[in-house]
Amino acid sequence: MKEPEFSARGVEINRWLRSLTRAGEVRIEDGRLALLTSYGSEIDSAPVTAVRAGRPWFAGPDEAVATVNGTRYRLTLHKNGRDGGAATSGDSGSSGGSGKSEESEETGRFLAALKRAAGRR
Repeated sequence: MKEPEFSARGVEINRWLRSLTRAGEVRIEDGRLALLTSYGSEIDSAPVTAVRAGRPWFAGPDEAVATVNGTRYRLTLHKNGRDGGAATSGDSGSSGGSGKSEESEETGRFLAALKRAAGRR
């Protein structure tokens, strides 16, 4: 079985002010982004080429905003997840010493993996 290009557990997923899960999972696998609940149920998914994601100026260092199928989600990616699960990424290279916190590195890895899966640079 092929490993996902990116997987982070313990992710808080909100549809803006409404909390959908506090310990969900974000997974990029086979060219698709999937947002999952803590029980593994799918919240939403789409091909990575149809997903827009970024880190807006108002977001915290460990937050990203992703638009999946026209719905905006706020993702809070913690370094090792709230449930203690480690996040994995296909690329283990460092993001450089820019002085960012370790939590923001997890968000950076998510955004980089999304771009890599979509074939964007």
